[in-house]
Amino acid sequence: MHMNLLQHLNPAFGALDTLSVAMLLTAWIGIGLFIEHPPSRLPSVTLLMTRFRRDWMRVFVTRVPRIFDATVIDSLRTGTAFFASTCLIAIGGCLALIGNINTAESVAEGLMVGSPALLQIKLLLVIAFLADALLKYVWAHRLFGYCAILMAAVPNDPSDPTAFHRAAQAAEINITAARGFNRGLRSIYFSLAALGWLIGPVTLMVTTALTLAVLARREFASTSRRVLMTENLP
Repeated sequence: MHMNLLQHLNPAFGALDTLSVAMLLTAWIGIGLFIEHPPSRLPSVTLLMTRFRRDWMRVFVTRVPRIFDATVIDSLRTGTAFFASTCLIAIGGCLALIGNINTAESVAEGLMVGSPALLQIKLLLVIAFLADALLKYVWAHRLFGYCAILMAAVPNDPSDPTAFHRAAQAAEINITAARGFNRGLRSIYFSLAALGWLIGPVTLMVTTALTLAVLARREFASTSRRVLMTENLP
C-alpha cells in the first residue's frame, strides 16, 4: 500500500521513484539519529560541541565584562534568522514555479521530467524539507533569545548560590537551540538532495548518497572534529 502511494498519485511514478524517495527519507531520519546519538567511542562534532557550550556558560559566570558573550549570542541569532529568511525565499520560489503553469511546462520540458504535474509533485518534496528547516530555525531563533535572557539573569557575583544554576539552565537552552539549528541545516542538505529527483530516481539515489557522505564526513571525520578531540594542541 505505502509502496504504491506515488503510483496512485500519478501513473508515471514507478517503483524506482518510490524506492528513491523512501531512501531519501530514511537517510534523513537515520543520519540525524546517528549524529545526535552516536556510539560513545565515536562522538560527533555536534555532541562534542555540547560540552563546550556547557563550559562556555561556566566561564561566563566569572567573566567581566560580558560583552563578548552577548556578541556571540547575537551572532547566533543573526545566523539563525538569515537561514530562516533564506528558507522563506526558497519556498516562495518553488511555490511560484508550481503556480506558474507556463514556466513549469518550460522547466519540465528542459529537464525532461515529463508533465508539469510531475514537476510540481517533485518540487513539493523540496518544499517539505525547506518548510521543516524553516520551522526548526524559527524555534532555534526563539530559544537563542531565551538563552540571552537567562544569561542576563545570571548574577555578576560568582558566590551567589543561583549563579551557576542559572548558567547551567542557559547552557541547556543553548544546546537545545543549537540542536534545532543543526536539524534545520540537515533539512537544507536533504532539500538539495531532493532536487536530484527532478532528473530522475537514480539521480535522487546518487544525491542522497552524496549528502549522507558529506554529513558523515563533517561530523565524524573532519579536521574540526580532530581539533575538538585533541586535548593538548602544540
